[in-house]
Amino acid sequence: KGGMAIAILNPIAQLQKSADAKRKSDLSQISKALEAYYSDHGKYPSTNDDYELVVLPAGSNDPIALSWGSAWEPYMDVLPKDAAVSKKYIYYVPTTGSGAFQSYYLYASLERGTLDPQACTGVTGCVNVPSGVTCGDETDLCNYGMTSPNVSP
Repeated sequence: KGGMAIAILNPIAQLQKSADAKRKSDLSQISKALEAYYSDHGKYPSTNDDYELVVLPAGSNDPIALSWGSAWEPYMDVLPKDAAVSKKYIYYVPTTGSGAFQSYYLYASLERGTLDPQACTGVTGCVNVPSGVTCGDETDLCNYGMTSPNVSP
C-alpha cells in the first residue's frame, strides 16, 4: 500500500519562473559585455537619466545612449530588454569621486519577487538602487541585481 505523490504544477508560477530565468540570463550577458567594455576602455560606461548605458562607439569620442533592445557592437548583437511591457532593466554607475566609472549595478524586477532565492530581500528591493528608481512602474521593485566584481547589489 504505497502512496502516490501527485505533483501539482502551477502554470502561472512556471511562466513567472521562466521569465525570471530570462531576466537573470539577460543581466548575466550584459555583465559579460560590460567587463569586455571595461577591458577596452579602463572604465564602465556612463548612464543617463533613464538608467541606460552611455557608451563610446568604436572609433568615436562622442558618447551615445543605448536604448534597451538596441545593438551594442562589438560587445553584444542586441542589448537585452525586459519582455514585460511594464518592466525595465536599470543600469547605474557611480560617476563622481575616486571610484567614478569603476563599478556598476544592473537591476531587474523578478515576477516571483522574494520567492526567488536569489532576489534581494529588502522591503524596498535591492539596497543600492538609486533613490526613487523602480524597474518599471511604481510596483515593479528592483529586486534582483548583478554588479561589477568589486561591489554588491
